[in-house]
Amino acid sequence: MSQSHASLVANSHPIYTSAILSNPFHTCPSSLIFSLEFYPIHFTFVFSHLMHCACSVHLNHFQAMVQQALDHSDLFSRRCIVVNGPVIIGAGPSGLAVGAGLRQQGVPFVILERADCIASLWKNKTYDRLKLHLPKQFCQLPFFPFPPNFPEYPSKYQFVDYLESYTKKFEINPRFNESVQSAKYDEVCGLWRVRTVVNDCEVEYICRWLVVATGENADKVVPAFEGLDEFGGHVMHACDYRSGEQYEGKKVLVVGCGNSGMEVCLDLCHHNAFPSMVVRSAVHVLPREIAGKSTFELATTLMKWLPLNVTDKILLILARITLGNLEKYGIKRPLMGPLELKNTQGKTPVLDIGALQKIKSGNIQIVPGIKKFSRGCVELVDGRNLDIDSVILATGYCSNVPSWLKESDLFSKEGMPTTSFPEGWKGKCGVYAVGFTRRGLSGASFDAIRVSQDIAKIWNQETRPLCHSFM
Repeated sequence: MSQSHASLVANSHPIYTSAILSNPFHTCPSSLIFSLEFYPIHFTFVFSHLMHCACSVHLNHFQAMVQQALDHSDLFSRRCIVVNGPVIIGAGPSGLAVGAGLRQQGVPFVILERADCIASLWKNKTYDRLKLHLPKQFCQLPFFPFPPNFPEYPSKYQFVDYLESYTKKFEINPRFNESVQSAKYDEVCGLWRVRTVVNDCEVEYICRWLVVATGENADKVVPAFEGLDEFGGHVMHACDYRSGEQYEGKKVLVVGCGNSGMEVCLDLCHHNAFPSMVVRSAVHVLPREIAGKSTFELATTLMKWLPLNVTDKILLILARITLGNLEKYGIKRPLMGPLELKNTQGKTPVLDIGALQKIKSGNIQIVPGIKKFSRGCVELVDGRNLDIDSVILATGYCSNVPSWLKESDLFSKEGMPTTSFPEGWKGKCGVYAVGFTRRGLSGASFDAIRVSQDIAKIWNQETRPLCHSFM
């Protein structure tokens, strides 16, 4: 041969290389040869899916198929990393749970994360007083319980420490500061092509399986309000709020009445601010605990024996007894029950940890929707005008999947699975979704186990035998 070649060796470790393919064909599929260009890091080049094709189709057809892939002018026009296993997008709890499941079964993987750390939403975009809303047994990830000394409702700092320990235990090493620009299934070569940018350089990952683990809360939602640019005061999204210390003595408008909006208002009260909370639509507010038992745990217990609508009625009766009639304070309940609303529309009920008492005492003012802003003032839809100093937008988050995942039937244009839980975790051509169940960490863990098991089953059936036959 006139060019130097290196034999293609399948390897079960999650390591890879950049490659420039030359003519790969000789007399049989088992002698596939690739010219490799190594970078100064520990890499092994893997193409197990092409090996599988080589073993399962006629040689001439296989050569034609791969040559067609090589004729794709941009397939290897940038630095390419071929992964002998799945690429997981997102190093939050969902991505880490999938990684742990794969590690347990010996399947190599790569996790790509746009931030510089794991669980960036928890670390960098949550308020200081945040605690898990559900008891810890409903929030732990697979194969690794919370430490026994953790409280019933761990703080965000304890949860982040738990995730760090989780990452170390399962030897998960995400590739940080790597922002995914696009992910597309290439029908010619039957592989996923994931393009990223790291340090202003483009990289393309090529893999058999793609796990979308960016979750429901990847990007903040910032609604447009008339006159907000003219307001002149301080405006921020709740993801940038840490504590109410800087708002002492200030009049603060909190837009949004979900768990974040309620807790931000409560925190502002603790720092002697004067919050007003915009409640534009009906919302379910439930006590976090009923008679010393978690409301969520009570609901899951009831649903083992009773229909969902009956469980909803029981919860609403208990909430009315515990919290009283909230309509006189400006909080209306939806017609649909809290569990049914969560299942059908993904709207989470508020679990009260003290904000309602501040509302009843008048420390938190409830106001209707916003008509427009002006300098130092907001006009409400009921005609009232409020003088305010600051605005905090507790307007939630959304999926960012449509911005980078191309042509997948698994996700809707809103970035959520097109089929509801317990389906919606697996699509065609090796794409999976984890963290989109609208059921919090327990739902993400449930899907992570299914995804890792499904990939491991295929990987063990196809890749490991091929590893041995090509060595």
